[in-house]
Amino acid sequence: MGLDDKAKAAAKNLEGKTQEAVGKMTDNKENQAKGKAKQVEAEARKAGENAKDGVKDAID
Repeated sequence: MGLDDKAKAAAKNLEGKTQEAVGKMTDNKENQAKGKAKQVEAEARKAGENAKDGVKDAID
């Protein structure tokens, strides 16, 4: 996983956690759901990049 991709995934995860927390504080279910969705997206990106790295390492 490239450093840039790692940073983007981490930022997306943090953004999602923040949005979810704000949603909980304000009792806004929509913000909570959107925050969780961003976290899932970040984990999916990370998993995809890890798979790419695994294939690349196997080839090398």
